[in-house]
Amino acid sequence: MNPLIRTPWWRHLVHRVFRFLAPEAEKADLLLKDDVVSRQSVTVRDARSLGLPGTDRYVLVEGSETGAARAVDLLKGIAQPLDGVEADGVYRRFRAQDEEAASGMGFIFGP
Repeated sequence: MNPLIRTPWWRHLVHRVFRFLAPEAEKADLLLKDDVVSRQSVTVRDARSLGLPGTDRYVLVEGSETGAARAVDLLKGIAQPLDGVEADGVYRRFRAQDEEAASGMGFIFGP
């Protein structure tokens, strides 16, 4: 292996999606108060804004493995990370909204 060739930084990024039930929704702020997790990309959205039924709140944590693991530890007993198809579906909704926002900014400011 060539020591000068390194893995790109974006391949080390991981993400975790959490669902907070309506009574626990305010506890999502716990992630933003933690020093390790707050350094990751933390996005909070209500179910309705993602086009999902219900009054739950979804949180996407993207960043290092350490940051995502810390988020899982902080939320034990409060919210569990989503897995499999459900996690992928919610993650795609987050990404689709971000892409729509970015393309909207392109229309405003131009290429």
